[in-house]
Amino acid sequence: MSVTSVQSLSREVEATQRAPQRLLLALLGELLERGISRPVRASFYLDVLESAGVAAPTTRAALDRMAVTGLLSRARVGRGVEFALTDQGRTVLEEASERVHSPHPFDPVGSGWTLVTFTVPEDQRTLRHRLRAALAWEGFAAVRDGLWIAPGEVDLVAALGGLKEELPAGAVIAFRARDLAAFPVADAARTAWDLARIRAAHERFAMEWNTEAPPLAALTMLVADWLELLRSDPRLPFDYLGEDWPAQRTTEIYRARRAAWSAAAAEALTAAIPGD
Repeated sequence: MSVTSVQSLSREVEATQRAPQRLLLALLGELLERGISRPVRASFYLDVLESAGVAAPTTRAALDRMAVTGLLSRARVGRGVEFALTDQGRTVLEEASERVHSPHPFDPVGSGWTLVTFTVPEDQRTLRHRLRAALAWEGFAAVRDGLWIAPGEVDLVAALGGLKEELPAGAVIAFRARDLAAFPVADAARTAWDLARIRAAHERFAMEWNTEAPPLAALTMLVADWLELLRSDPRLPFDYLGEDWPAQRTTEIYRARRAAWSAAAAEALTAAIPGD
């Protein structure tokens, strides 16, 4: 699943803030889910994000940046500007939505572990950063210098997407493994992933999600925060986390809030954007 764009945009601000790009990704995902694929005027995005606390100039800058990175196309229509998802942007959102709407978003996919080791030349630091960002989105963490591990059976080809073609030949080596009973991964996992930080992210989501805002803006903020939480949680096996791990509670909160706002948000979309 090539979600490097989602990952890199999300990292631009602290987790306690809502990045305008992440809000736009959430809003674009709602449009896509409801079959709205045609170009949409910029003023629509400005209005929704203003209700979410983002000033118009900041939203405009975020839209323009997403056009530059290839997620959106930009066209002037009369005196206004319209934006639409590109094929790349559609792919990013469709693949990210698999986990957003997963019935078990914090469970590992498959059993065992996926291991990756890589080497990228020193003069290609940007490429190395993008590779690390893509691995982090998929739940990987470094357990040793140069050795990254993720729970379950990660589809690394899909995870890297087009980035794979940019990497030097042989730069990445990956394999799947199971830990041996005499040498369990548990201690290394607790060191590689900051479980206290992950727990805090869940608890913050659970405590903060009682917001007052117009339904479409509220749903957009909810999905943006959910994306951030999904990015933060590597989907470790339950045995490593303890019976009081809060993931089930946060999942229930997300689903309840989404159900509460979904119909009214859909009505707001229909009113703001007539059918294709």
